[in-house]
Amino acid sequence: MSTVHPTLDMRATPTLRGLPLIGSLIPMARDPAKFFLDCYRRFGPVVRMKVLGQPYVLIAGVEAANFMGTREGKECLRSKEFWQGLVEEYGATQVLPGTDGEAHKKLRDVMRHGYSKESIQGRYNELIAITDGSLQRDWPVGKKVPVVEAMQYMVVDQLGTILTGAAPLEYVKDIRITILHILNVLVTRQRPKILLKRPQYKKAKARVYELGEKMIAAAKARVGKIKDEERNLIDDVMQAHLDTPEVMPASDLIVTLTGPYVAGLDTVANTTAAIVYTVLKHPDVLARVQAEVDALFAGGTIEEEDLLKRIPSLQGAIMETMRLYPIAVAQMRTATRDFVFAGHQIRAGEMIYVGTSVPHFMGEYWPDPEKFDIDRYAKPRAEHMQPGVYSPYGRGPHTCLGKSLAEIQIALSMARLFYKLDLELDPPGYVLKTKTAPTPGPAMDFKVRVKGLRH
Repeated sequence: MSTVHPTLDMRATPTLRGLPLIGSLIPMARDPAKFFLDCYRRFGPVVRMKVLGQPYVLIAGVEAANFMGTREGKECLRSKEFWQGLVEEYGATQVLPGTDGEAHKKLRDVMRHGYSKESIQGRYNELIAITDGSLQRDWPVGKKVPVVEAMQYMVVDQLGTILTGAAPLEYVKDIRITILHILNVLVTRQRPKILLKRPQYKKAKARVYELGEKMIAAAKARVGKIKDEERNLIDDVMQAHLDTPEVMPASDLIVTLTGPYVAGLDTVANTTAAIVYTVLKHPDVLARVQAEVDALFAGGTIEEEDLLKRIPSLQGAIMETMRLYPIAVAQMRTATRDFVFAGHQIRAGEMIYVGTSVPHFMGEYWPDPEKFDIDRYAKPRAEHMQPGVYSPYGRGPHTCLGKSLAEIQIALSMARLFYKLDLELDPPGYVLKTKTAPTPGPAMDFKVRVKGLRH
């Protein structure tokens, strides 16, 4: 990989022939991870395609994943164009995923503490209590539970309480409807813009604005009244607005403050729902996980130090699920300037899919890649440590800011769920159906039966 040089022998970039008008929309919408893998196997790390008439370049494989972390990758790729529709829909100036360079760094600095695992230091048992409340409310014994929906309520409960000080469960459906429309229409562009005129969307969006206004009022009321160690995400955002309004203007407060709910509703909820499936689908894994969590909670409260090391089987199951059911199948970028990737010319302004999840499914890096194997991640195997092969949280400067917090949140949620509940797939031989829009994950009709309480 290098910048353009006049003597460089450029390769002819292959082009994927799709259907008239819609291009490669159907196979990509059906299973994007498989589609990008198939493209990589057929054409190598670079291929051109069209989706709904819009030309794209796919760069993929370990080559693309590693490129994202290089200086050239950071300089050649930007994210602004893909998120501009969301920014305009909120009447904002910028959002964290859609900024680059120095502006991106400043926003990350504002929100870094609020999205870090340090933000819940000393509060693990509080997070467990929130999770228990969600399990008691939404997972009744003897009932079939729609897993993704139940996880969405749990995530809003957890993130709301921990990050913002309130859990607005009455807004969950509104957040869900709003983000589905915005991501499908304005970000991933898988749906027509006319959907934004639907009364259902307009009503839900107004409710999200209402939530945002409440959060702004709550944040303003806390200014100057809390200790430094008690501050949370909305405190940091409001302080940034007061101190550096050029970084956090008033127009950006609603989209920023409601961001934790939007971020977690699809990502964490989809991931935890998939973990429920993979663990229940493999009884040997379930037995190992139950033994670990029984020991973890044997004393009632837990110690925070080395939490993840005390549940290696569960942690392996989480990591393996995120390999097989990645949320970040690809990252969407625009070329900031002309550059050469893997011998192929990319031009400034071209829109790019970066297929960072492609290596997840390659036997070259993961022996028997379709097998659910939770021991891949422990030494001496540590298959995920090979450069560029494992990217569950994305790659490059836009790697998920909440990664360390999500690791704790997901681990504790799953540990508590398998400790408290005796679950079974319904029907027992169920094979997971998945959705792809706006982000990949288990289908909304995935259900499990709560057979009883374990503890």
